[in-house]
Amino acid sequence: MKRLERLKRSHRLPVFAILALAILIVVAPLLTAHAAQSAPSAALDVHDTPVPLPAPAQPLPYSHKAHLALGLECAMCHTNPDRGRLMTFPATATCMNCHASFGKNRPTIQKLAEYDKSKTAVPWVRVYTVLPGINWSHRRHLDAGMKCEMCHGNVSQMQVMTNVKSVTTMVGCLDCHKLHNAPTTCTTCHNAWSPDMVVAK
Repeated sequence: MKRLERLKRSHRLPVFAILALAILIVVAPLLTAHAAQSAPSAALDVHDTPVPLPAPAQPLPYSHKAHLALGLECAMCHTNPDRGRLMTFPATATCMNCHASFGKNRPTIQKLAEYDKSKTAVPWVRVYTVLPGINWSHRRHLDAGMKCEMCHGNVSQMQVMTNVKSVTTMVGCLDCHKLHNAPTTCTTCHNAWSPDMVVAK
């Protein structure tokens, strides 16, 4: 019995060790949560636009939030044809796959059906515009593993598509390239310099 008591006493942790262990158990999850919050996430790769820009007027109302909630994915409507520079807008026939029956009595869907019947593309207005003289390719970025929301924000929560990210600014591009160890030389994005690129004052 005495041997058992001595064995128990020799394996007891000192009070300060127990206290340290208790503090570690409480503090560790807090530190982990803080680290997760401060780590760069997909949504934070490109800076938010410093001044909110108004959404451009569109020919038809469209809610990305409503459509993505139904399970649609970006690539189902926006394709990236050869050369890969720009993403396309969906053909009216793509929209009419659902809207031939769903919401067909709504005025906006009737207007969409008119575009489709006349084989006319909906004249959507681009929210993000790449500046002249910039070498840009969606394909290269998608092939590198970039996700749409990294440059366009949380589109799944947007009733109206708005420019919320500084993706068409030099600082936005450079910061993201640095974060992902991508090239940052001038000619990565800019065409070779020539005197006619100087803007007259």
